[in-house]
Amino acid sequence: MNLHRKGRAALVLALVAVVGMAFRVSWNALRDIAGAVGADDTAAMLYPFVVDGLMALALIATLVLADRDRTFALRVLGAYTVASLVLNYVHGLVPELHGRTVDWGRLADWDPANWALVLLATSLPVGSIYFGSDLVAKVLHHRPAPIPAESANAEESTKTEMKRSTADLPVSTPAPITPNAVALPRPVAVGFLKSTLPAKPSPSIAPAPIAPIERRAVAAESTRPRRATGRVPEAAKPTRPKRTPEQLLAEAREATADWPDAKVTGEGIRRAIHTSPANARSLRDTLLAERAATAVEVA
Repeated sequence: MNLHRKGRAALVLALVAVVGMAFRVSWNALRDIAGAVGADDTAAMLYPFVVDGLMALALIATLVLADRDRTFALRVLGAYTVASLVLNYVHGLVPELHGRTVDWGRLADWDPANWALVLLATSLPVGSIYFGSDLVAKVLHHRPAPIPAESANAEESTKTEMKRSTADLPVSTPAPITPNAVALPRPVAVGFLKSTLPAKPSPSIAPAPIAPIERRAVAAESTRPRRATGRVPEAAKPTRPKRTPEQLLAEAREATADWPDAKVTGEGIRRAIHTSPANARSLRDTLLAERAATAVEVA
């Protein structure tokens, strides 16, 4: 990466050196031409910057601009290069220009050629103002297109790929997994490769048959209002007549005749003669009182 940058920097420096030397060679010719068309010493000294300087500006603009703007910058660069070449060629053909002994405004013996050369030499400064301003405006308003992430990181990713260890690279790309296929071991690092056996294929299980749901007819609820049943019929009433307290006491005495006193309880009497709990408690008290009185008389 550093070598690549150093190579670019060396190339730029070499270009600057070549352009500087070429500018110095062309200096005398353009200065003498400017003096021949009426420029004073200061203007003649600045004249080379007007022509060759705009060429350098157009060259920089071609490196920045794109599409139609770049084509325009290339045309300006080509036009001023041809103009500088013509003026240097005229300077080489007319020896009087070297010592500034030529007549003022006379660059060629043939009048039409002289008029064209004078027009060319005097129009270059005005063209430099127009074309230079236009190029600078285009460069300032230029918005470069965004560089894709892949292109921007191409060199960095290439360098990183070269520095990676072979132990970090996968052995092979795993094949796609299909149903009921043999499972392949996952790719592992070369330094940590282990022997693994492929798993057995899993047998396919047939789905159990599902019995269809049997539909049953459900009787619809009748919307007809029910008729009042009225009184309970005599046949539904209990046939056992209601017993008097004397009858209950007699039944209790008969049922508990052979019971010990500890067994004579309200619950036991209720179950024996089938009466209510209240009647059973009352009968219990009566029976226990009778037994107590009988025991006193016997004593």
